[in-house]
Amino acid sequence: MGRSQNTFMKKQREKKKQKKKEEKMQRKVERQENSTGGSLAEMIAYVDEFGNITDTPPEEQKETSPDEDQEKA
Repeated sequence: MGRSQNTFMKKQREKKKQKKKEEKMQRKVERQENSTGGSLAEMIAYVDEFGNITDTPPEEQKETSPDEDQEKA
């Protein structure tokens, strides 16, 4: 008698595990379909020279060496 009850419990546990796995997969699919996030390029933010956060990349600035600064003065 103990053996048949043990087998029944194993089957019930396996059914429960399978059901939980299917629900998890369903939630994963729903989450992917309703994703509000975009591509990486849309999520990147830049900080300008004044410390403000912007979504446009900063303009390239020409770097000057200290020697050039002394020549101008």
